[in-house]
Amino acid sequence: MTPVPATVQDNAEPPPPPRLGIKLGKLVLRTVDRFFARHSKVPITPFIDAALFPELKPLKDAWRQIDQELDPLLAAREKIPAFHQLSEDQVRISRGDNWKTFAFFVFGHRVDENCALCPRTAALLDQLPGLQNAWFSILAPSYHIPPHRGPSRAVIRCHLGLKIPAARERCWIRVDQQRASWQAGELMCFDDTYEHEVHNDTDETRVVLFIDIDRPLDWRGNRGRGTLLWLMRRSKYVKSSRANLEAWNRRLGIRAD
Repeated sequence: MTPVPATVQDNAEPPPPPRLGIKLGKLVLRTVDRFFARHSKVPITPFIDAALFPELKPLKDAWRQIDQELDPLLAAREKIPAFHQLSEDQVRISRGDNWKTFAFFVFGHRVDENCALCPRTAALLDQLPGLQNAWFSILAPSYHIPPHRGPSRAVIRCHLGLKIPAARERCWIRVDQQRASWQAGELMCFDDTYEHEVHNDTDETRVVLFIDIDRPLDWRGNRGRGTLLWLMRRSKYVKSSRANLEAWNRRLGIRAD
């Protein structure tokens, strides 16, 4: 494995993405979400009981090992891209270096060079059925992620608490009209198509393992999801994110053995 260089040469902000095409795409996704709601096998509620996803238990059981692999990355956090430097559509909610993401999977694509830096975490993710996205989500002190919505009800958003501020009641997420705080070693699952926002009103960094897994659906829903994800993976939204990540890693010299 090639070590990460000491400095980042290019930390430029990406240009704003074209808004019209993105807005039209989101409108289509909102319409499709009504289909997934009808065919869901789990509640269509803002927060969803993590016990409904037993496949996540190995991650919870190994959270301390995952946390240990996170530590060297945080020691060199200036080398980790901000969310909007990978996904240009996030410029409204990700500013400066306040929200960083270290990606393992992006819409089913395994980022081998990043996985090689965290082999235990990667091995656990490799065994997780229905995994679409996975990354360390690193939120700076005193940062607020504005209200926004996720792209599709075809997946369930889950967070595994890793680095949680001591005053955790001041570090919270609101999903629809419900509010919750993270806890180290615990899972939080929610439907991110509801409006949600995050506040870290502390002087500590918050880190979670952020994952999207397939929502349990009936056979009609599964067929619809397969078609939707096939289209999304071929969209500019996903292709540009993957290209940005690959370019970022090339600049840093990160590669798998």
